[in-house]
Amino acid sequence: MRAIIIDDERLARAELKKLLQDFPEVEIVDEAANADEGIHKIESLQPDLIFLDIQMPGKTGFDMLAQLEKAPQVIFTTAYDEFALRAFEVNALDYLLKPVEPKRLADAIHKLQTGETRENKQIGEFVNNSLLGEHDQVFVKDGERCWFVKLSDIRLFESVGNYAKVFFGPNKPLILKSLNALEERLDEKFFFRANRKHIVNLRLIEKIEPYFNGGLLLELKGGEKIEVSRRQTVKFKEMMSL
Repeated sequence: MRAIIIDDERLARAELKKLLQDFPEVEIVDEAANADEGIHKIESLQPDLIFLDIQMPGKTGFDMLAQLEKAPQVIFTTAYDEFALRAFEVNALDYLLKPVEPKRLADAIHKLQTGETRENKQIGEFVNNSLLGEHDQVFVKDGERCWFVKLSDIRLFESVGNYAKVFFGPNKPLILKSLNALEERLDEKFFFRANRKHIVNLRLIEKIEPYFNGGLLLELKGGEKIEVSRRQTVKFKEMMSL
């Protein structure tokens, strides 16, 4: 796939080109140092993909996209995380924070290869009502912080009043969504309502132990211990053939 890097920082362009050497399927056909130059090169070279900075002298990356009649796939590369929601709204493939981490870059390229881009679904805003499976990528926003997260990486949802706490990696952001609403959207083959306060990722259970009153105690890969209510224990054992 043919790509153009558009960034006003020469060193940032050089670093990204160096990282992309590990991905022979991506051919860097040109570079641009600002939005106007980027528009000209996109229109003349018709790349499949652009790596696009947001904050540039003159026009921003968003301004540039608005001027294009037909935009290629976009991976944003920026030093600022506050634009992630807007990036999602323009159907960006991914949003990489500088300095770009090799693993995050690999994930973005993989998404491009597997055609996930247009299938991105959003937990923070719930823009549609389709069922979410473990391979879907969702958008989580907590205040000014934003993440693109694969559902397979979310090990636990915990009810906190009208909010839900989302556990992935070391992060535990809150989203304005009830556990009942989340349960309706999550595929029960992968996510299980353990009790009134918790939905767990079945693939990220480390240990299962008998617990008080005929229930079960689940230990997740993040170390959290979640009680399965007696009523849900029956369903859990049926699902897991215990």
